[in-house]
Amino acid sequence: MRILVSNDDGIYSPGLAALARAASRFGDVRIVAPDVEQSSAGHAITHSKPLWYRRVRTIKDFEAYRVNGTPADCVALGAFQWGKVDLVLSGINLGPNLGNGIWHSGTLAAAKQALLLGIPGIALSTPVVSDEPDFAALEPHVAEVLRLLFSEHRLPLVNVNLPPTPRGMRWTRQAVERYDGKVVPGEDPMGRKHFWFTVEPLEENAEDTDLWAMENDFISITPLRLDLTDHRELERLRTSNPFVAADVANGTPPKKAARG
Repeated sequence: MRILVSNDDGIYSPGLAALARAASRFGDVRIVAPDVEQSSAGHAITHSKPLWYRRVRTIKDFEAYRVNGTPADCVALGAFQWGKVDLVLSGINLGPNLGNGIWHSGTLAAAKQALLLGIPGIALSTPVVSDEPDFAALEPHVAEVLRLLFSEHRLPLVNVNLPPTPRGMRWTRQAVERYDGKVVPGEDPMGRKHFWFTVEPLEENAEDTDLWAMENDFISITPLRLDLTDHRELERLRTSNPFVAADVANGTPPKKAARG
């Protein structure tokens, strides 16, 4: 099995090397990651300048490359350069990716880009509660999650969050009830206004969510999909307004809404 490992924290992140070590138990690993940190880059891709791909020899035991682009760029370029990739792993991110925060996660974007290319993708993250997570202690848990997802449940897109000291695993859903984004105004030394976009803790999370699992020291494993369609609303609209679909099928353009 060919496993491409990437992240959004950059090529020198300790979480990247830890994930590569855990993944090496299951196949041939190659690392392709951004040359600088790309946290919260979301699913941005580079189209206005060329990308380059440089070998890095400071990561022991693995063939590794750095790219002057985003996490999504790294997966696209890494898959192109290697020729055939069976799985993409992204992380281990320095910080959790939970709830609505996954919308702007570069870690998730690398896994999503893999699925866009027809390759299964798994994103892994852990909180930073001190200077650096204890990746040596987490590595057996990472290996167990990968074994579960490789051997028993082949899922196309998965988001995994690991607490510092896991006491078990839970299948979870993304917590979408509330958003933890917050704009904090401030002023620089010259008196000019500026703003920080940050997060604040959420409380009373539902028990089946990723946020609840992490709060209670469970590894959160959330299956995801790329399809953003609201299928329930789509079916309701097709039932309540079937003439639009019928008109199109008959070659008649749909009626334009009246202007008030």
